[in-house]
Amino acid sequence: MIQAIIFDVGGVLLRTEDHTPRQQWEARLGLERGGAEALVFNSEMGQKAQRGDITEPALWRWIGSHLNLSSEETAAFRHGFWAGDELDWELVALIQQLKKQYQTAIISNYASNLRPELTEQFKIAALFDEIIISCEEKVMKPDPEIFHRALTRLRRSPEEALFIDDFLHNVVAAQNVGLAAIHFQPSLDLPHTLQQLGVSSG
Repeated sequence: MIQAIIFDVGGVLLRTEDHTPRQQWEARLGLERGGAEALVFNSEMGQKAQRGDITEPALWRWIGSHLNLSSEETAAFRHGFWAGDELDWELVALIQQLKKQYQTAIISNYASNLRPELTEQFKIAALFDEIIISCEEKVMKPDPEIFHRALTRLRRSPEEALFIDDFLHNVVAAQNVGLAAIHFQPSLDLPHTLQQLGVSSG
């Protein structure tokens, strides 16, 4: 029986609803479509930030240097990069309901800015029993170790936990550890999908 529900952040709780600001910066900087995300998330330095080898400010200093930007231009690019992101408040409300009956947690591949965002900007950190971030753990999904750490801290067996992520390879990784898992998409009727797995959100 599921006792703990674990959420990803980027692409699930926090999603890019308006890609225009990123695309405008890509055009301005002469980057191909998707080039901004490639730098922030998938470059060697982006991966280092998510593994905790460098801080998020250090990542943006590198991006600025890489693109030959001034510190002011780099700050403006950083602001524009995130400008289209929105927290899913309907999902937050659902988590508030779930928390009455289940443990709730986060497993996220993210740089050092996530915990302050959850705590200070969005003020939702208290909704979660555990917040497990790759930069703090020095290990990233889909490495099974990050799922094992979450289970240990929640004091749950794999069969008692459910994981929700927008990347299929992370969903499969969780399933390989023994967790139930949901491949999240914005169009998904999550309460109905949870109900099918025996999770009541009422």
